[in-house]
Amino acid sequence: MHEKMKIAAVQMISGPEVGANLVEAGRLITQAADRGARLVALPEYFPLIGASDAERLNAREADGAGPIQAFLSEAARRHGIWLVGGSLPLVADDPAKLRNTCLVYDDQGRRVARYDKIHLFGFTKGSESYNESLTIEPGSRVVAFDSPCGRIGLAICYDLRFPELFRALGVVDVLVVPSAFTETTGRAHWELLLRSRAVENQCYLLAAAQGGQHPNQRVTHGNSMIVDPWGEVLDRIDKGAGVVVAEVDPARIAEVRASLPALKHRVL
Repeated sequence: MHEKMKIAAVQMISGPEVGANLVEAGRLITQAADRGARLVALPEYFPLIGASDAERLNAREADGAGPIQAFLSEAARRHGIWLVGGSLPLVADDPAKLRNTCLVYDDQGRRVARYDKIHLFGFTKGSESYNESLTIEPGSRVVAFDSPCGRIGLAICYDLRFPELFRALGVVDVLVVPSAFTETTGRAHWELLLRSRAVENQCYLLAAAQGGQHPNQRVTHGNSMIVDPWGEVLDRIDKGAGVVVAEVDPARIAEVRASLPALKHRVL
């Protein structure tokens, strides 16, 4: 990457109907592309939220085939963008579970990367409780890839709390983190964690989130944002569907790393 390029995060309030969510994702991808974004990221679970466990398992696709994957490939090709497909349910080795998977497509609609969420969310406070390990099979590999916007590292939602994952990615220019943070944990930690990961790794961070009250009454935190290598928030949206856009500037990355060469100072 030798010049500034625009990147975008799409924020959604997905429901349990895959078809309707794909229509909404398509509308927002078009908005991002029309604003000049070369790389666009969708949120975690963009094709469905609020479905029962059985419905989510029924929505699983085999790797390389299915309507959600076809939608992502076609949208990337049609708009001439690199598209980070948030996450979608893929078939797991365990027939009773799914993989929460992020797929990436280049501007020709070719798949260039797959990341399966490694860290599975668990949280209990009062009547609010989540345990992703009951239905999701974890991944085991960190994933980074090269793009026109530089080297990109992938993580999903709860991964954000584990800085060792981001160190394992190596030196990257942009971190992309599709998410569906709960309102409870997001209000407390979301922005803090995002800005910390950007500062630690001296890179841009693109966070595409679910943001609002879903049909099953679940509330996600939203606050999709783009953070620069110094931890400054360049653009954000609070709640509701929408798009955030900002420029990745390779000179800014170089400036931060030259003035404070923390990545070179690492010992452990």
